[in-house]
Amino acid sequence: MSWQDEQPQWGKKKGPSSPEDLIAALLKKIKEGFDGGGNKGDGPGGTGSGGPDFKGGLTAFGLIFLVIALIVVGRSSFYILDEAQGERGVVLRLGKFYTLTEPGPHFKMPFIDEVFKVSVSEVRKEEFGFRSRPQGQKSVFAKSGYTDESLMLTGDKNVIDVEWIVQYLVRDPYKFAFKVRNVPQAVRDVSEKVMRAMVGNYSFDYVLNNREILGEEVARNLQKTLNEYDSGVYISEVRLKDVTPPDTVKPAFNEVNEADQDMKRLVNEAEQQYNKIIPKARGNAKKIIEEAHGYAIGRTNAAEGDTSRFLSVLAEYEKAKNVTRNRIYLETMANVLPKVNEIYVIDKDQRSLLPLLNLTGAKK
Repeated sequence: MSWQDEQPQWGKKKGPSSPEDLIAALLKKIKEGFDGGGNKGDGPGGTGSGGPDFKGGLTAFGLIFLVIALIVVGRSSFYILDEAQGERGVVLRLGKFYTLTEPGPHFKMPFIDEVFKVSVSEVRKEEFGFRSRPQGQKSVFAKSGYTDESLMLTGDKNVIDVEWIVQYLVRDPYKFAFKVRNVPQAVRDVSEKVMRAMVGNYSFDYVLNNREILGEEVARNLQKTLNEYDSGVYISEVRLKDVTPPDTVKPAFNEVNEADQDMKRLVNEAEQQYNKIIPKARGNAKKIIEEAHGYAIGRTNAAEGDTSRFLSVLAEYEKAKNVTRNRIYLETMANVLPKVNEIYVIDKDQRSLLPLLNLTGAKK
């Protein structure tokens, strides 16, 4: 931006708009200086000789030259860095790097210092596989003619169409301005190299379904390579805009996707049925096992109780066999007889049946 462009509109003075106009105005001033006294004797009563006034012309020429020299020196001695645009100044003194300057007005040595303005807040971007063109308030994306950038080969030898955007900022103005001849082109070349290498390491399905992970890996490797080049840029984001198969194979790819979706649907239905039946069956099996354990414990405890009772009866029987035998017989008969309707007693020699009186009450 020139000094005249930085002046506000209300402070501009009308002057020559081009070097040709400046030279023409200078020649006009010199001519007026030489012709300053030439017409004094031409009027009525004039006594002048009508010759040119060389002294006045030289004085006017020197004054004009001095004014122009002061203007040129003044304009080349000061410069302003815009803070809103994040501008930084890279100052060269006699062609060698001297210093970096921050936003604001600064002085530089005229004809000795040279300043390059670099914006560190501007987000620069490179587009691959397409170009965006502003059209009114919207952007139009043009894809034709950029397939050489986007078509690449995956690790399983399938062709895929990858469109992506690289956004970056200037981290080091000096390196950005002087270490790499053409930083935007370097960013494009390295980005395409890294993206093709990363896509070639993965399968078609992985690239198609893991855009964010792939973008992060590309950004990390891209930043590493650009740091080795001393490019002075920081990769803020690598975003995969669109990842699709080529147009020529899209119908077949859609059929494969439909089949894959059907397969996943059937698998999900089977898993749903599995989750519905298997847990129920496992619960029933566990219930049966627990019931079996409970039954086994009950039978074991009952058997152990019967054994203990039998052993205790056996011990008493050993002490008095007749008494214990009679007691057991009477207790058994007391439990059995009330449950029968008729009782028959057979004599010892089984010759006849002896009726037993109903001593317990009426017959039912």
